[in-house]
Amino acid sequence: MSQPPGLKDSQHPHYVCKLHKAIYGLRQAPRAWHDALKNFTVSYGFSCSKTDPSLFIYATRGILSYFLVYVDDLLLTGNNNHFMQEFISSLSQKFSLKNMGAPHYFLGIEIIPTTSGILLSQHKHIRDILQRFDMEGAKPSLTPLSATATLQLHDGTPSTDATEYRSILGALQYLNLTRPDISFSINKLAQFMHKPTTLHLQHLKRIL
Repeated sequence: MSQPPGLKDSQHPHYVCKLHKAIYGLRQAPRAWHDALKNFTVSYGFSCSKTDPSLFIYATRGILSYFLVYVDDLLLTGNNNHFMQEFISSLSQKFSLKNMGAPHYFLGIEIIPTTSGILLSQHKHIRDILQRFDMEGAKPSLTPLSATATLQLHDGTPSTDATEYRSILGALQYLNLTRPDISFSINKLAQFMHKPTTLHLQHLKRIL
C-alpha cells in the first residue's frame, strides 16, 4: 500500500506500507477492488454500461458477452463459450477466483434454465414478502391496481403507518426486475409514501 499523502517518509519516499489488517477491513477497499477489476475488464475489450457501473459489455466481431459485478460476486454470460473461457482464464491469473459453475440464485433472483433459454424468477422473494406482511392467504387479483378508483393525496380515509407502507413499497420495487407489469402501479402509489392513508395501503396490498 502506498504511503498516504502528508505522511510520506522523506528518507524513504518509495517505501510501501505493510498492512497488518486485511484489505477487506479498510474503507477504501471496495473502491480499490472495483477500480482494479474495472481497469482489467476494460483493457480486455469490455465497455462499462452507461446506466449501470457494475455491468460490463463486450460486443466485438459477433461476440456478445455481459459481465456483472456485485461486490465480489461475478456473473458472466454470452454467446461464445470459447471467449468466456479465455476471459475467465485471464481473469483468474490476475485475481483469485473460485468458479461456482452455472448460477441458480443471484441477488434474490432464481435462474432457471429452460429449453428456450433462461427464466428469471423471484418466487422465493414473493413468498417471503407475503409471509412478512401476513398476506399468504390473500386472494389473487386480476389487475395490480383498480381501474375505477381515483387515487388522491387526501381521500378522506384515516392515515396509516408510513413505515409499513414504505416497507411494502420497497419490497415491491425490487420485483420490477422480473415483473415490469407492476411498475406503473408501484410508481403511482410511491407518490403517497410521505402521508399514506388506509386506502393507499389497501391498493398497495392489492399488488401483493
